[in-house]
Amino acid sequence: MSRICDLTGKAALRGNNVSHSNVKTKRKFYPNLQTKRFYIPEEDRWITLKVSTSAIKTINKNGITAVINKFIQKGSI
Repeated sequence: MSRICDLTGKAALRGNNVSHSNVKTKRKFYPNLQTKRFYIPEEDRWITLKVSTSAIKTINKNGITAVINKFIQKGSI
């Protein structure tokens, strides 16, 4: 399974580990993803999404239907 947020599209970023002697080795910065079930009352069903914690906060603030509609209009999903 990929480590990409289903709503926002957040994915891993690339960077470097930097040692005390300033030796750089490649590494990845992964987003904080959680698998979470959401209830959609309009459709009377549950959906399971892999979303970032920032997307969960947005869903808690605005509601799942509004957030899904926003991201559909934006073209993320």
